[in-house]
Amino acid sequence: MDWDVFYFFSVIGTIAFAVSGAIVAMEEEYDILGVFVLGLVTAFGGGVIRNLLIGVPVTMLWSQGFLLKTAVIAILIVFILPLPWIRHWKKSEAFFDAIGLSAFAIQGALYAVQEKLPISAVMVAAMLTGIGGGMVRDIMAGRKPLVLRDEIYAVWAIGAGFAVGIANLQKPWQLLLLFVFVVLFRMLSVYYKWKLPRRSLQSGLGG
Repeated sequence: MDWDVFYFFSVIGTIAFAVSGAIVAMEEEYDILGVFVLGLVTAFGGGVIRNLLIGVPVTMLWSQGFLLKTAVIAILIVFILPLPWIRHWKKSEAFFDAIGLSAFAIQGALYAVQEKLPISAVMVAAMLTGIGGGMVRDIMAGRKPLVLRDEIYAVWAIGAGFAVGIANLQKPWQLLLLFVFVVLFRMLSVYYKWKLPRRSLQSGLGG
């Protein structure tokens, strides 16, 4: 595996989710400490959850100095940007979230493949890395997790893990193409409001 490509996805995912977490924190009117906490949790939460489940020490996080600094810088930039810029950026929130989802799903899958885990574990690692940070972000912000209520979300992360694991995608162009496909299909599911089947216990009650 090309570790430059692996690191590329780590950096892209870290920036996208750190920005996403910071914007959510500012929407909820958190102070600057809350903005940094939520941004960092969003950027690294998925990787921590993945590592716990596949047996990698959580302390590995502290060896990712460059990614931590990258996330802090991204959060600081968002915090000091003029509000009109942030409001304009907010309109593209789904796009940044799609970038983070795609980048981290592929990164998580590559990590599991490198650990020689079975395809099922590769898919789970991709899903948890892709959606974990966003789930923790939403819970800490007092919101229903996006993955449980919005258009098809986690499915694209699982699909990325399946593609990496079953096809043994290793070449940079293959992984970049997969990255584009996941972002594209995530945005299509937002635009066309594709949803998984659901049932509500509220319908028909009280009638």
